[in-house]
Amino acid sequence: MENCCGLLTSKQEPVPLKSVEVELEVRDHVATVVSTLNYENKEDKPLEAVFVFPMPGDAAVCHFSATIGQTQIVAEVKEKQKAREEYDDALSSGQQAFLLEESDQSPDIFSLSVGSLPPGESASIRLEYVTELAVQADEGLRFVLPAVLNPRYHPQGSEGVQVTSVPASLVPYSLSFSARVSSPRPVSKVESNCPMDPLKYLNTEQSQATVKLAAGHKFDKDVELLIYYKDAHQPTAVVEAGQTSAKPGTLMGDPLVMLSLYPEFPQAVMSSLASCGEFVFLLDRSGSMGVPMNNNEGSQTRIGSARDTLLLLLKSIPMGCYFNIYSFGSSYEHIFPKSVEYSEKTMEEALKKVEGMEDDLGGTEILEALKHIYSQACIPNQPRQLFVFTDGEVGNTKEVINLVKKNSASHRCFSFGIGEGASSALINGLAKEGGGHAQFITGIDRMQPKVMQSLRFALQPAVVDISVKWDLPKGVSVSVLSPPITTLFQGQRSLIYAQLTGQSPKAAEGSVTVKYSLAGHPSQNKLHFNLKPAEDSGLTVHRLAARTLIRSLEMVEDEEVVEGGEPDEGVKKKKVVELSVQSGVSSAFTAFIAVNKGSGETIQGPLVRRNVPTPMPMMAMCGGGASGGRMMGRPIPRMVSCSMPMRRTVMEASPSAQMVNVGGMVSCSMPMRRTVMEASPSAQMVNVGVMEAQSCKSMESCGRRNCSMSKKSKGMVSCSMPMRRTVMEASPSAQMVNVGVIEAQSCKSMESCGRRKNCSMSKKSKGMKTLLTAMRRTVSSCVRRPTSKGVVQRESLNCSLDIEPQQPPRDPLLQLVSLQKASGCWELDPALAAAVGKTSEEVENTKPASENKEVWATILALIWLHGFKMDAQKEWELLAMKAVSWLRAPNAPCVAECVEAGNTLLGCKVQKDALGI
Repeated sequence: MENCCGLLTSKQEPVPLKSVEVELEVRDHVATVVSTLNYENKEDKPLEAVFVFPMPGDAAVCHFSATIGQTQIVAEVKEKQKAREEYDDALSSGQQAFLLEESDQSPDIFSLSVGSLPPGESASIRLEYVTELAVQADEGLRFVLPAVLNPRYHPQGSEGVQVTSVPASLVPYSLSFSARVSSPRPVSKVESNCPMDPLKYLNTEQSQATVKLAAGHKFDKDVELLIYYKDAHQPTAVVEAGQTSAKPGTLMGDPLVMLSLYPEFPQAVMSSLASCGEFVFLLDRSGSMGVPMNNNEGSQTRIGSARDTLLLLLKSIPMGCYFNIYSFGSSYEHIFPKSVEYSEKTMEEALKKVEGMEDDLGGTEILEALKHIYSQACIPNQPRQLFVFTDGEVGNTKEVINLVKKNSASHRCFSFGIGEGASSALINGLAKEGGGHAQFITGIDRMQPKVMQSLRFALQPAVVDISVKWDLPKGVSVSVLSPPITTLFQGQRSLIYAQLTGQSPKAAEGSVTVKYSLAGHPSQNKLHFNLKPAEDSGLTVHRLAARTLIRSLEMVEDEEVVEGGEPDEGVKKKKVVELSVQSGVSSAFTAFIAVNKGSGETIQGPLVRRNVPTPMPMMAMCGGGASGGRMMGRPIPRMVSCSMPMRRTVMEASPSAQMVNVGGMVSCSMPMRRTVMEASPSAQMVNVGVMEAQSCKSMESCGRRNCSMSKKSKGMVSCSMPMRRTVMEASPSAQMVNVGVIEAQSCKSMESCGRRKNCSMSKKSKGMKTLLTAMRRTVSSCVRRPTSKGVVQRESLNCSLDIEPQQPPRDPLLQLVSLQKASGCWELDPALAAAVGKTSEEVENTKPASENKEVWATILALIWLHGFKMDAQKEWELLAMKAVSWLRAPNAPCVAECVEAGNTLLGCKVQKDALGI
């Protein structure tokens, strides 16, 4: 494997996909993406190449064609089973065929099959889709080209998609990417998480620009663009003419209008935040949450960032609210049996438990946790707000989203996709159906500011009684194609697609008025638009509208589609297929099929299948917590995985990660040099079920000494790994998990497994689960006992390693935040003095004599935040508002004197008005 050339799979098989070329065109907030995949068969036998890859979950795939030599074949949309049969028939008769289909489980995974590619033959596949770009908190438009496809966890007994993946550094094909941006407003800038060539403007108004991906993309991350226009987003309307070949009165034959609404709420209403609500936080604790947030050295893990975020959330909740925290993996846990009132006692109890949360709950079964949450009765006059944090590696996406939709009347759902490859279909679907807001945290993004923005949304008064009124010329009628608008947020776009029927006079205008009530104040926004169709828009609006209709139909139950009479299971599917075929937009029930019938020559010889690999982060390959279920359709009844998150340089030095099945055990062996192990932040061993293992010798670069393995102990694995301090400091965790009965034998030929001589493992001890986590902080092991409902109860046991690593210094902002009380104040103590960079004596001696200690401490904390942490204001502004509310009470008579003294002590110049007091 180490000598593998660039065009071989992990099984030393040639990969026929040579390159991927992507052209992006952005018009205002709509993107059209054209991908060209170039294949070449260099083998001496005909091939079938199968490529499973990610797509944006809300994309409308609208074109698929293949070019072989001088012949172009344009695919048709057909019912999925018929398309598959046509594809199989073509291959069996020696013809060339091409099949593109959407996954049944999730709309953001597609499978492309290139069949009967003769020896020496080349083929180019052209794939086109359109999508709307989401508005970010800073008013940028976000486009993502998914490059990473993480394994999706499938609950036991469910089916999944077969995926072939390799480490990002071994992806055997190249990627080129270029973008063209145009808008009525000037393009301010284009940012990316990947190296880009400089932005080039195409006109003097700077309303058109191009940008390219720099050469050498590593496939270790999705390609993300953030596009900024010089003026803030304004409401717009685009009218698009129907297809000339389509019948008038049909979706594709009539003009359509796309309305983009950006509501502006009164500032007085927006500044008042709710003081009630039930906040339910649901945290993913599957194995894949142990992956670093990015490839930078020393990057925090996803679970670590989530813990810090929960700290900020719990400090920012207003008094008078209720809350609870759930976490999920293969099972789920909750901190309280039901939501409790927010107080100093309940906040501290929750924070202590959050501090101990790790990525130790196995798979990613979110469904049961959601069912339990929805089974809890809502608290009167406390609107429920659900916050879901996950890396999105879920297989049963549609089932999860349907559950949220069924319960949408009882709550709002805010979702957060963490890391590369998070399912956009899941994250966007949760927020859309739950009436909330979706955020993605990738690359060097900090989770905290995005989550706090969503908390602000949740605390804002809910917009109710939303209605849309159309005013059109006589003879023109409108049919709204989008689902009714149920939520509106300040600065966030709402889209409406509508079909216009009838003839309108030239230069005619129409208008649409959106009315709603906010905090008891009736409001409205009105938009005037010209009914004349825009030029050169193609059929983009029609395809996006068709996609909206298709997704809406796919999400409803069959009986909801039937208008009277008995439910018919095939009604929904029939409607979706008809709409998909008519519009040429893919769906869960259809597929694109193209057959080359032109040459008339049959391809001779047996057909060989080649799976084209997708890039996958290192930790997604090993670990990932798929135990006990199905990983993309593959059953994993008994598994041992070795999980080693590394920097990209480590990955390049260690070109293989091999899954080996030995007598019921799946193990992951990763050859590495010793320097690689020292840079590797964790080593993790997981066992589920019954396994037999062989033990290891020749561990040249494991980073541990004295690793021995005893035998024949039942039901327990213990790992004793004395480590050098230098290695321990670079490797923050080593994890051993066992469930069930284990037998192990000795292992040979593991050149660089991550362990040296003398790794001991006892055997044949039954009925005990041990978890040993060597972290930078306190080491603990836990016994978890699932109850009949799948809830896990925990008992903690203390254990220790030979070397106790030093605890890293905490971020100063989080250190100060952690000291705030639930009421919003701070106490004057040595910890506060240290957080603001002063001694206890300095803080005590400069306190105004007439003021009490809590007021002085709180004002010092606020001055420090405003003086030194304005770049992170979005993270602390809500908890600062709590502090200001506390200060405004009668117990702060000498605020001005305290502010002056605090500025002198801290060397700041923060004005009293700036503090809001």
